[in-house]
Amino acid sequence: MFDDLDVVITEVALRDGSHAVRHSFTEEQVRNVVGALDAAKVPYIEVSHGDGLGGSTLQYGMSKVDEFKLIQAAVETASYSKIAVLLLPGIGTVHELKRARELGASLVRVATHVTEADVSRQHIEEARKMGLTTFGFLMMAHMAPLDKLIEQAKLMESYGAEAVYMTDSAGTMLPDQVFERIAALKSELSIEVGFHAHNNLGLAMGNTLAAIKAGATRIDGSIRALGAGAGNTQTEVLVAALDKMGIKTGIDLYKIMDAAEDVVAPLLLTPQEITKDSLTMGYAGVYSSFRLHAQRAGEKYGIDPRDILIELGREKVVGGQEDMIIDVAKRMKQERG
Repeated sequence: MFDDLDVVITEVALRDGSHAVRHSFTEEQVRNVVGALDAAKVPYIEVSHGDGLGGSTLQYGMSKVDEFKLIQAAVETASYSKIAVLLLPGIGTVHELKRARELGASLVRVATHVTEADVSRQHIEEARKMGLTTFGFLMMAHMAPLDKLIEQAKLMESYGAEAVYMTDSAGTMLPDQVFERIAALKSELSIEVGFHAHNNLGLAMGNTLAAIKAGATRIDGSIRALGAGAGNTQTEVLVAALDKMGIKTGIDLYKIMDAAEDVVAPLLLTPQEITKDSLTMGYAGVYSSFRLHAQRAGEKYGIDPRDILIELGREKVVGGQEDMIIDVAKRMKQERG
């Protein structure tokens, strides 16, 4: 359906942006956002808890509205756009994936830590059997050397992934690093390569353009930069930049601008900007969804959240280990007397 596009964009505000609004999206909000994105001809719109299917838990944050109701609202609203979901093995299961498929989801990205692609096999294989477009999603990509990244991407390809994304979950990578890694993946894989950026160092746009220059054809954007940490590559800005470069996305520039300004901006609890905490995450190489968790732990134990984030980076804590944030803050409090 999108074969004539140079770059296929997946809009992640209704998934990654769930972190930024404390998983409080309502069905009405999803319908409004999807309606505006659909009118702008956005190819894919990802809808689920910030931590993927099954993520609504005390550990990751409870959703205000059951995510399957949100997925159903999105599917019912979209006429052009396809609805995508994210699944992290160990959080979501094949059962949740099957339910999302029954509701009309068309695409799943199966996400693992960059060194743990082997846990994605069952979910990728089952997703293909369900007829879902199925991609792999290697998170915290900066934490693995290039040869390991390639090895793990090839595993996902061997399981049936139709594309593999390199994910800068911490917003810590630099453009030359992104270019080198995407170019290597492009040369080593026979499937499409994608890229997902975070803006904690203010480099999401630069990194995304570097990825596209290196051969990435599947790109994530977040309208109004609504995403974890300092947000993701801002969709409407990316569309404008790519249009100036003569790269076809199929997205209507004026309509995506209007959607950002009139529909999404009012949903933001705070402006998506590079705060001291999100900057610290990019500097320390910490998972972007840790910001609110670190702020709450800091308030509870009287510790600067930046100190907590730096320590989490030092200990190489990754997504799925949110329970350790409290443990680290508590230990730091005890050590400081």
